[in-house]
Amino acid sequence: MRRKEARLTQGMLSEPTGSVTGAGALLSILRDGQARTRAELVQLTGLARSTVSQRLDALLSHQWIVPATDAISSGGRPATAFAFNQGARVVAAADLGATHARVAVTDLASNVLLERTADLPIDRGPEATLAWLVETLQGLLDETGGQLCGVGVGLPGPVEHSTGRPVNPPIMPGWDGFPVPEWLGQRLGAPVLVDNDVNIMALGEHWARSEVEHLVFVKIGTGIGCGIISERRLHRGAQGAAGDIGHIRVTSDREVVCRCGNTGCLEAVAGGASIAGQLTAAGVPAANSRDVVGLVRAGNTQAVQLIRQAGREVGDVLASIVNFFNPSVIVIGGDIAEAGEHVLAGVREVIYSRSLPLATQHLSIRATELGDRAGVIGAAVMVIEAVLAPEAVDLTVNS
Repeated sequence: MRRKEARLTQGMLSEPTGSVTGAGALLSILRDGQARTRAELVQLTGLARSTVSQRLDALLSHQWIVPATDAISSGGRPATAFAFNQGARVVAAADLGATHARVAVTDLASNVLLERTADLPIDRGPEATLAWLVETLQGLLDETGGQLCGVGVGLPGPVEHSTGRPVNPPIMPGWDGFPVPEWLGQRLGAPVLVDNDVNIMALGEHWARSEVEHLVFVKIGTGIGCGIISERRLHRGAQGAAGDIGHIRVTSDREVVCRCGNTGCLEAVAGGASIAGQLTAAGVPAANSRDVVGLVRAGNTQAVQLIRQAGREVGDVLASIVNFFNPSVIVIGGDIAEAGEHVLAGVREVIYSRSLPLATQHLSIRATELGDRAGVIGAAVMVIEAVLAPEAVDLTVNS
């Protein structure tokens, strides 16, 4: 299925404006994976054959397309077909979490070519963290080769989408206002897009389910947040803060203090750090979300009970979102989601009991398909859709 181009803007990547006649428009047609001849492209676009040939020559010269392996014959001389060259460029992608990181290099179809993971506390500060990222990505790029066309980064805190800068991130001391796109761009020599980590995970999960029009991705890890896909496009809101459900006050009367400074936030009650803290206080040592999941898998009764209750708390907030937004799919990801059916059962229990029957009639609530890779796939998709937007391609072939 042809992917709809995301309307993304930030750093050195400009926002598409909707050209329908340039070389970029032909490339958009060919991105569905089907090879087409000049005659077929003339029929699809209504352009003159000479114009189509000129556009194809421009795309060929920049390696955006390649002649298909098999020529297409209609009884006479076989006609040359052209296909999208997903290996024309490479993309660098990074998913930086609160305590660990995953980085990858992908092709233009978001296929992972190489990747690395590491324990990396985000509270080390921006320069130390990003210096590690630059060194790691440069190592991967040296191994894969290829021309780098862009870098996508997810951060575990609020990001102003227009600038790519973190804004008062609760767990990221020293990051407030830091010019991440500019800092990385100067060192990697490529345009950089930055977004909240949950948004890029939502992009990744939707990439795996491109037929879904309305999707909510919920990350339950150290913190809690959600990404919203509406009509196949990521909804960020006015400043990029849409989906920050972790700081919605839950209906229970617990006055738990959240790291944002408020009390009773969903994250403070049901996040991985909260569950680990509750277990430790009960005499079951757990330092983080992964320890909690390990205890659940080992059959620890207290951990199972707390995970299921966390699912209920998340489900209580999501029930309101289901009534308001009416998604067709809710995807649960993050470290805590690895506890499997225990957390899903809690989420489903409350959503199906608290949401309107019409809103849940065809609602699917499921675990992530991409798992730990959702973030790097989504970061790559964010860059790919910006780089391959028709106007962006036109700029490259006309420069």
